[in-house]
Amino acid sequence: MAEAYIVGAVRTPVGKKKGGLSTVHPTDLAAHTLSALVERTGVDPSAVEDVIMGCVMQVGPQSMDIARNAWLSAGLPENVAGVTIDRQCGSSQQAIHFAAQAVLSGTQDLVVAAGVESMSIVPMGSSITMALEKGMPFPFGDKWVERYGKQEISQFRGAELMADKWDLSREQLDQYAYESHQRAAKAVANGYFKEQIAPINGVEDDEGPRPDTTLEKMAELKTLRPDGKITAATSSQISDGSGALLIASEQAVRDHGLTPRARIVTLALTGDDPVYMLTAPIPATRKALSKAGLSIDEIDVIEINEAFAPVPLAWLKEIGADPARTNPNGGAIALGHPLGGTGAILMTKLLHELERTGGRYGLQTMCEGGGQANVTIIERL
Repeated sequence: MAEAYIVGAVRTPVGKKKGGLSTVHPTDLAAHTLSALVERTGVDPSAVEDVIMGCVMQVGPQSMDIARNAWLSAGLPENVAGVTIDRQCGSSQQAIHFAAQAVLSGTQDLVVAAGVESMSIVPMGSSITMALEKGMPFPFGDKWVERYGKQEISQFRGAELMADKWDLSREQLDQYAYESHQRAAKAVANGYFKEQIAPINGVEDDEGPRPDTTLEKMAELKTLRPDGKITAATSSQISDGSGALLIASEQAVRDHGLTPRARIVTLALTGDDPVYMLTAPIPATRKALSKAGLSIDEIDVIEINEAFAPVPLAWLKEIGADPARTNPNGGAIALGHPLGGTGAILMTKLLHELERTGGRYGLQTMCEGGGQANVTIIERL
């Protein structure tokens, strides 16, 4: 049976809004990560068969196939093609899936899976600006309205719906966010991320964690909706960042003298209610575990994207995972969520944490626009 291996994984630090990466062109941000990946793996870049890159807001500086542009901007060989994909927040996790599927199918042997997003330069929502300017305020057509009605479809409403459905209080959400910052601050202070980060523009560490935040400060924040529970503190941070992984076949490992670091065990994808939007990691995780023949207790490290605090909290309730193994070094609430870059960044964190702790299996999942979720299970080698 064919195997797909992760032989390299690197990321930029995650920059905060108006932070040290906010003026770096997104193409240059991604190019920096691609260069670091090639340098750290020692792979012949001309042997790479495709660069698959996730990016959500593919307009302005992130348009015109940023995958191809970033590869060329990195000074890498012109013979290598690139393609940019959008599965909303899961875009670069999907890039990993597409790269692994190419290798598993035997059609390609070396594929780069990457992601990037500069939310400072290309703000969230930029891709629907044209529709709004043309007098089309609702981003869906008539057929959608026939099925779901002309109701609000947004991640913010979805997070509130989840908090209500799973009976999560404002205090529980704040407590989770506080813990995320504490874990992230500890990880930064202890240097857990140093090996996985390629510093850029003078930034060496993730900028988001707030070690001095308190529950009292969080309690003073206004909710994002008048009758809601979600605040800025219990939401993922607007961020800038990029990540990249090299996926290789057994043949490529032999031919290029590469060292496999992890084996991709299972790739799963599913959809769920698009109105709730953020719930799909729950059924997707069940599907992935079933495909892998594993129980959640056999997973040593879990990365579930903290788009909003109700997402991991509801997932924990349903799946029964160990909270200590879930986002052990904090998540997007503290470390940030650069949309199309997050999937590759999380996988880089997951791999390095398995290596640091000696764990065997890791699981990554994230909620995505449209009520979707990817799940990837890897085995450290």
